[in-house]
Amino acid sequence: MFSLFLCRLLILKSRRSYSTCFFFQRLDDRTTPLQYEQNFQLEFATCKQTRPRSSLPNPLTMLRTLRRPRNVALLATTTAGVAVTYSFLSSSNAAAVTRESKNGAKRYSPPTPWTPPSRKDMLERLKLSNRNKDEEFDLLVIGGGATGAGVALDAASRGLKVALVEQNDFSSGTSSKSTKLVHGGVRYLQKAIFELDYEQYKLVREALHERKIFLHTAPYLSIMQPIMLPVYKWWQLPYYYAGCKMYDILAGHQNISASYLMSHSKAIEAFPMLQERGLVGAVVYYDGMHNDARMNLALIMTAVKHGAAVANYVEVTKLLKTNQSSTSLDGSSNKEDQKDGKLYGAKVKDKLTGEEWEVHAKGIINATGPFTDSLLSLDNPSHKPIVQASAGVHITFPNYYSPRNMGLLDPATSDGRVIFFLPWQGNTIAGTTDSPAPVRRDPRPHEEDIQWILEEVKRYLSPDIQVRRGDVLSAWAGLRPLVSNPNSTSTQALVRNHLIHVSPSGLVTIAGGKWTTYRAMAEETVDEAVKLFGLNAGPCRTKETQLIGSEGWGKNMFISLIQRYGLETEVAQHLSDNYGDRAWAVCGYAEPTGLRWPHYGKRLSRSYPYIEAEVRYAVHNEYALTAVDFLARRSRLTFLNSNIALDVLPRVVEIMGDELHWPKWRRNKEIRDAELFMESMGVPFGSRRYRVGWSEWTTELLKRVWLLSGNRVNGDNVEGLVIKGAVQNATRISRAQFEPGEVDRLKGSFTRRTSTPQDATKWMSMEDVKTLVTEKIDLAWLEESDVDRVILEVTHGRKVIDQEEFIHVCATLKDLAASPPLSRKSPKTRERRRIPVEKSGGGV
Repeated sequence: MFSLFLCRLLILKSRRSYSTCFFFQRLDDRTTPLQYEQNFQLEFATCKQTRPRSSLPNPLTMLRTLRRPRNVALLATTTAGVAVTYSFLSSSNAAAVTRESKNGAKRYSPPTPWTPPSRKDMLERLKLSNRNKDEEFDLLVIGGGATGAGVALDAASRGLKVALVEQNDFSSGTSSKSTKLVHGGVRYLQKAIFELDYEQYKLVREALHERKIFLHTAPYLSIMQPIMLPVYKWWQLPYYYAGCKMYDILAGHQNISASYLMSHSKAIEAFPMLQERGLVGAVVYYDGMHNDARMNLALIMTAVKHGAAVANYVEVTKLLKTNQSSTSLDGSSNKEDQKDGKLYGAKVKDKLTGEEWEVHAKGIINATGPFTDSLLSLDNPSHKPIVQASAGVHITFPNYYSPRNMGLLDPATSDGRVIFFLPWQGNTIAGTTDSPAPVRRDPRPHEEDIQWILEEVKRYLSPDIQVRRGDVLSAWAGLRPLVSNPNSTSTQALVRNHLIHVSPSGLVTIAGGKWTTYRAMAEETVDEAVKLFGLNAGPCRTKETQLIGSEGWGKNMFISLIQRYGLETEVAQHLSDNYGDRAWAVCGYAEPTGLRWPHYGKRLSRSYPYIEAEVRYAVHNEYALTAVDFLARRSRLTFLNSNIALDVLPRVVEIMGDELHWPKWRRNKEIRDAELFMESMGVPFGSRRYRVGWSEWTTELLKRVWLLSGNRVNGDNVEGLVIKGAVQNATRISRAQFEPGEVDRLKGSFTRRTSTPQDATKWMSMEDVKTLVTEKIDLAWLEESDVDRVILEVTHGRKVIDQEEFIHVCATLKDLAASPPLSRKSPKTRERRRIPVEKSGGGV
């Protein structure tokens, strides 16, 4: 009956009827639907003839109708339902619309100039806390990743006196090696439902809540990213669609956009590289995506703007407790009002100069991510580990592997893990794996993990796209800090929730969690610290606090940069999307190009929009102290293309050396350290291309020989490490070039082998290919198994090969032959430990 009432009301309204009163008069009818419809038609015809069109409904009749409680409840329910539906549908993009409406009318101009304090000034503030009790910090945060930076910002925005130290560079660990997603976790939601796990449910709910805040606080660093789930079985379509809708509902009014279905043709149109065979359709849902390292840096710089003292490359060597004798520089002691065994500071060391001093604070927060247990061991040598690290490997492809506005999710890989395939910073990233790993600095991706990702990507891409190892531009491994569970047998089963732990000494430890929930983790941690240490602090303000660079930013700001500085469009968009309104300050360091166009903005490489001005800006405004600081975290070149990063390395060192007044030995050291770091990003040792002195090179070579002999280093058996030739020139690592006329000779040989009366189709068998390749190509150290693997990769398992594929096989084999030989287990069992790096489009 309720549907008939609504239909009746809509019909009357559409005809501009005066008979709305009939709706109320007939609400109490107890008739069948058929009788009701007949009566309605009769009433409508009668009223149309007897009443003038301008007549109004009788108010008394309406009031009498509303006297019935059932009618009032019915109207209230209908009104509330319409209001809630409208609110939910219109609130999804509310934040984006608000920003557009605000920024649409503004004229973009440089913000108020602000230069952060120098690192020297920061170190002086840290030292002053030991000299003067009035300068003691409220909180000392140890760790400069996402969690530590979030805690520092939260505490500083509440009015607390905060110090933060990081033993390496800000975001040098897990926080710069994530999947780049700001998400609730569709995998966790699935497990929460099927395993009835309330903890997983809470994690997803909290992450979805934080996702909307994340996109608001740093709009220029984070975006909404549509992600497609391709469906190849009819029964999976409603299953995945229901799951995505549940994901939307769980986000509530903070949902960023609604998921939807796609037909077969629309899915191929949106993602042309997709495997079309057997495709039924697709489900598209929305999550957030961001530039993780620059987001981390924005948190640090915003905390600095709120008064925090921060310093990178400052290592904590000792925790100070009141039962240990310690005296400040002026001879006074700061522990008389403390209880024995409680922390009151830390002894730190500047890793660049070797200088040591004490930093005093009322409370200390351990936010060191995967290295949490190391600091807990400083506090208590008998500490039981609480963090279990899980390695996640990612690889970078060229941009032609995916469209610019659509990601891909493989929800059912061969071993049950989830793989994302996402456009990011002009390239495409794929990952991630999930396996237990030891905690170490700059972990290296295993070749087995890279090959697994490649195989999974092949399953979802069109057969005419050859997914090649040589197309991998960069590869990296990040350590997820999972709170360990002694009853768990795999890290995949662990929840990415966080844990706040208070030691008997007063050390507050925040462990676990993920990038999306950094703000909520920081809020809970500071709340606990305020209560524990009796600090005078205001309420949390980070929900509304926008990060540095957000205030004067808008989506069209890059146009103003072009008009004022004469930048290339790609460069202007890059600066706008990575620096926000601080892009104006970056342009202030730009030098004229001397060209008609562009006027300003000398690129470091023509392949990517990074300019030399960014190096100078990073030195003076973002505490970049080494070449790796800029290449890996101020810019993202090492993550986008490790070979290009090596190409621009000398110029980056030259600019930073001029700005920081480095002597020659320091410049050589920076090049050597950067080359060693590139090994953790997928660049083999043999590709080192800059000679920095015979003594350093000899030392490094002897170290490699020592490892190759099967010795152990730090307890690890390195027999299986891939040791590339140390004296090979980098030009031999790049893609091999055919000699003049060589391609024609190879084609001629192929034609002569296939031009027979029995075989006029120009196809060659695998055995003939191997024979011809052995005759025409110098295979150097390659073995028959290597040739078989290359042929299999090119032909996708077919038993015959055409001329173009034959040339492709020859080119790939020349690449491998030009590369340094792989490490083998032994001369007898020569087992392939790692696939050599073959170049394709600058790949690693």
